[in-house]
Amino acid sequence: MAALYEAGLMMNDQSPDYVVVGESPNVNFEQISLATNLVIRGAKLLGCSPDILDKSSSGVIPGVGAMIKPIEAASGATPYFVGKPNPIMFRSVLSKFKSSPQDAVMIGDRMDTDIVGGMESGLETILVLSGVSNLQSIKQFAFAPNFVLNGLGDLHRIVRLID
Repeated sequence: MAALYEAGLMMNDQSPDYVVVGESPNVNFEQISLATNLVIRGAKLLGCSPDILDKSSSGVIPGVGAMIKPIEAASGATPYFVGKPNPIMFRSVLSKFKSSPQDAVMIGDRMDTDIVGGMESGLETILVLSGVSNLQSIKQFAFAPNFVLNGLGDLHRIVRLID
């Protein structure tokens, strides 16, 4: 939230232009109801990520994609996801660091967001199997990462190949 204020954005729960859904362990029915009513009254529905499921130290937890579903269903609005795999996010990061797709790589643990987002943005992609996707799930997609590693600890194996 502090970053939004620092960027000059104002927050209100009366007549916002956007309702933004991000990860939070404290979402409750009252907040979902308020968000639904704001969207019905005209606010645009934004999500930080379409991930339905995320990993945590205790197992799996609902991702933003799951948390936004009640608002989507009740309001009839279709959310726009501004985070991965949206290429706008990747292009913004590349621009901020004055880099190009040829000079960057996307490392992620999800085929459906990390790898597809990197691929659609022209980046080399590395899937790490320490998260959500596994070797079996790779076969479900019509695309493949450039490299697959067991975890970040194996990154040294391919650094010379990418360089």
